Amino acid sequence: MSAGAPLLATTDLYAGYGELEVLHGVSVAVPPGGFVSVIGPNGAGKSTLLKAIYGLADRGEGSIRLHVDGAERELTGLRPHELTRLGLNYVPQLDNVFPSMSVQENLEIGAVLARNRLDERLEAIFETFPVLRGRRRQRAGTLSGGERQMLALARALMPEPRLLLLDEPSAALAPAVVDQLFERLVAINRSGIAILMVEQNARRSLALSDYGYVLETGRNRFEGPGRELLHDPKVLELYLGGPSV
Repeated sequence: MSAGAPLLATTDLYAGYGELEVLHGVSVAVPPGGFVSVIGPNGAGKSTLLKAIYGLADRGEGSIRLHVDGAERELTGLRPHELTRLGLNYVPQLDNVFPSMSVQENLEIGAVLARNRLDERLEAIFETFPVLRGRRRQRAGTLSGGERQMLALARALMPEPRLLLLDEPSAALAPAVVDQLFERLVAINRSGIAILMVEQNARRSLALSDYGYVLETGRNRFEGPGRELLHDPKVLELYLGGPSV
């Protein structure tokens, strides 16, 4: 999908939960600084893919490799905190903030790898998410849905990751808030941070993405540049509800 080695690649990955196997040989790749979307019907294994990469699902056969500092690192035996130290961070769809803590306390938890530069990281985050600056003392549980999602993204950015894994970031958000969210994601990606995103808004995510993958029943079905998939007749018919009108 691109020249040179990918930042992250899964190859023939099998994963699931205990005896339940959800992924059956899934392969995806994210180039350095790339924006890659994963779409597909409910139950296709999209969220399990992200959880398997981040060590939150049981990994079986296959590999997950990260290219970092000129070397290739196998990730399948690593735990989430070790992956965060290597430059990956994950934003789940649900339960992605600590509601009883303030906005700033949530961000400080995310800065575990940048304690010596906490003030610098906080200022950078408030520049990216201005709405959070005025709510820094507010409990996260009192924020709107859109503000919570911004906080979840902001916390994931505190340790300066190379790659963000995003699970359904626009779920349950109002259309105007979705617009703001995707504008932030584009800005984050343009700053050099790669994104691997599972997203229910398949048309919107493919339009933004350099590359996309379609999963079905835990297997690769289609892949290609995002805008090509967006106009592929088979993808339109099977996964996007037909041509736009």
